[in-house]
Amino acid sequence: MTPGACLRANRFDCGRPGCPTTTCHPALDGWEQAASRDRVRVLEWWRYAPHSLLLATGVAFDVLEVSAPLGALAVGSPRWRGPVRGPVATMSTGRWMFLVAPGGVLVPELAGRLDVVRHARGSWIPAPPTRLVEGAVRWMVPPAEVDWRLPEGYEVQRLIADVVPTIGQRVRPPQAPELGRAA
Repeated sequence: MTPGACLRANRFDCGRPGCPTTTCHPALDGWEQAASRDRVRVLEWWRYAPHSLLLATGVAFDVLEVSAPLGALAVGSPRWRGPVRGPVATMSTGRWMFLVAPGGVLVPELAGRLDVVRHARGSWIPAPPTRLVEGAVRWMVPPAEVDWRLPEGYEVQRLIADVVPTIGQRVRPPQAPELGRAA
């Protein structure tokens, strides 16, 4: 993990003079190299400031970030209950983040979609319980609920691609499960 900018009112402040980024972003230059699982180092980062919590992607896991309607369709699918089920975090911005095993690329059916983003090496996600301007990031499916098992990215992508409605077809997504517990 790595510290993110601190939410102050309606803006994120990383402490770098003149930083134009007002949304959630890393607080450190060289954040990817600074990312750590060392408890002492992490506690030191949070000792003096309420940093947001960012998880570097591309080593231990990747993330498939999708729109909430697409996420709800995937989680509402009967196939979700099988080996494709894994940790999912939600953001109040209307985005769902599916944590998956690292590696691979987006399947062609998803590669051109603006509502699907693959976070791999060089990227990061805000982790629960990070507060965003719109609200807190929360676990819909906490990692402990799936025994910290990460599904294969390709399988989750296939599920998402299979539930994408065809052009012009109106599909009412199933009611999203309750957002779960705060982390």
